[in-house]
Amino acid sequence: MDDLEGQVALVTGGTRGIGRAIAERLRAAGAEVAVCARGRPRTLPDGITFHPADVRDPHAVSALFDRVHTAYGRLDLLVNNAGGSPYAEAATASPRFSRAIIELNLLAPLYCAQAAYLIMREQPGGGSIVNIGSVSGVRPSPGTAAYGAAKAGLSSLTRSLAAEWAPKVRVNCLVVGLVLTDDETGGAAQAARAHYGDEAARRTLGAAIPMGRLARPEEIADPVLFLASPGARYITGADLHVHGGGERPPHLHAAESRTDHPKVN
Repeated sequence: MDDLEGQVALVTGGTRGIGRAIAERLRAAGAEVAVCARGRPRTLPDGITFHPADVRDPHAVSALFDRVHTAYGRLDLLVNNAGGSPYAEAATASPRFSRAIIELNLLAPLYCAQAAYLIMREQPGGGSIVNIGSVSGVRPSPGTAAYGAAKAGLSSLTRSLAAEWAPKVRVNCLVVGLVLTDDETGGAAQAARAHYGDEAARRTLGAAIPMGRLARPEEIADPVLFLASPGARYITGADLHVHGGGERPPHLHAAESRTDHPKVN
């Protein structure tokens, strides 16, 4: 499963956080790896090349895939990782804001998948596409409603593309939970504070997850490697939940605090 020697992968949003961890894991497995983002990173490991692109723009996506295909001669794996959303209450989010969030988290993966398919369908071995989804797409997402809706759409898109493009191209989705990411300027602690609050708040969040903590980026990268490998050769159209067991429903806390539980014989 760890041997991707001779394969070529493209990771969108692959210069930082989860995307960078994925790119580094694929490179460690032997793949030639290209990453794209709007801004150039300060550094990248050997064997990982950077290609500037705004994946919300279909013309930029077409040019990106042409460059990667010309440079490497093939494309075996696309990881649609670029995405995200700042906090915005649904009642006051502007149409422009909501459109931008849906473009980044739903339309951009579609554009990239279409471009990848045109390359992969001509290769004897086909290819694999892994979409990075979110638990926000499978449960309420207050404060990021458009993002949650887009990620729900991404899971549906995954199943539809998998059905259309099988058996040549496999398409799967990782449903990712809370992840302790890093950034290029302040490291893991600064990025975590921006997303999840201070250390005490992160401990509270972690306590609500059955595994007892937030995920680390490499724990998302490993399932991507699995889905790209021959070990997943019969898996397509799947949502693989990588969320540490999910989040405990709030009603359980209320139930556990009761002193008048009915007796069970």
